[in-house]
Amino acid sequence: MKDRLVSRDYCFILLANFLLYFGFFLLMPVLPFYLVEVFGITEGKIGFILSCYTVAALVVRPFSGYLLDTLQRKPLYLVSFLIFTMIFGGYIVTGSLLVFIMLRIVHGLSFGTVTVAGNTIVIDITPSSRRGEALGYYGLANNIAMALGPMIGLFLHDFYSFTTIFWCALICCSLGFCAAVAVRTPKKQLMQKNIHLSLDRFILVKGLPLGADLLLLSIPYGINTTYVAMYAKSIGIASGTGLFFTFMAAGLAISRLFSGKQVDKGRITQVIMLGMYIATAAFFGLFACEFLMGHFPVFAKAFFYAMALVLGIGFGSMFPAFNTMFVNMAEHNQRGTATSTYLTSWDIGIGLGLIVGGLIGEVASFSYAYLAGTALCIVSMLFFRFYNIRDFERKRVR
Repeated sequence: MKDRLVSRDYCFILLANFLLYFGFFLLMPVLPFYLVEVFGITEGKIGFILSCYTVAALVVRPFSGYLLDTLQRKPLYLVSFLIFTMIFGGYIVTGSLLVFIMLRIVHGLSFGTVTVAGNTIVIDITPSSRRGEALGYYGLANNIAMALGPMIGLFLHDFYSFTTIFWCALICCSLGFCAAVAVRTPKKQLMQKNIHLSLDRFILVKGLPLGADLLLLSIPYGINTTYVAMYAKSIGIASGTGLFFTFMAAGLAISRLFSGKQVDKGRITQVIMLGMYIATAAFFGLFACEFLMGHFPVFAKAFFYAMALVLGIGFGSMFPAFNTMFVNMAEHNQRGTATSTYLTSWDIGIGLGLIVGGLIGEVASFSYAYLAGTALCIVSMLFFRFYNIRDFERKRVR
């Protein structure tokens, strides 16, 4: 009973997490079109505008980690969740690019806090022997949202207004907030008032090399998530691009069936290495799709969706393993800080991916963005294999 994974509170936080990310991913592939169609923004500027969201989340991550380790976690979780939800209402009434950018910044600040809080609460309410599995299924909720959100968002974009899309996101996140309210969290002992402040209270310093590895992987992931619909359109796949996210999420779900359990068995680094091999092959395959469309269009379209499935398997294997590595390098009173550092590394890469992908798409083609992503995956894989594995074994706490 002590090691039981499924509980009332775990189910509620899974539901809250799914609905939060569904609202987030509903807008992800639509916002580039929104900026172009409503404000007339060029492709090169899209990345800079959208990245303000990620930059804001990045800025607040270290502080949210510290606050989660210092204060009671649930109130901070609920406040940030509520602000995140309310911003969707702001998108409905905004009429200028400046106001949109301001809303995106506030949205990023709240997102940076609520995601750190959610991940940390999952660690609190699940037994340590099932932590990798718990984080795996928690991440699976994100992945299912990533499958349905972009697909439905692109569908709504084809038939309805942007206002309708914003309303859908607002309603979903409001329901998610209700689920978050229902989660019961253990009362934690607060930090001493006179605790010595240091950089390690805001950032897990000994996890920075691992964070650099994750950052390199998240750059191509950010490129793919934001620009894959535009890339597909540019190579001649004009319809059905929402299915890309469905296949990708299917791959993520498949990987969750085994990766979390393998992590709990101690095969953390092996799972990550396998995921890196798979993700590298997938990005190179997506780069090749432009060439294949010119010679074998029917095969290329099927191959495009196959690479989405492969990419999902690769990243789905790595997500819970990386998260567990960060937590295992931290003391018990640094869980929030460890989770914050993990997500901060991810955010930096996603933000760089938004910028790099937009620039490459404007000056060359999006296929070269995938080629650059392949190269970054190879660098990350080599760094992990020859440095981070040994570094982790030296620094791990548990």
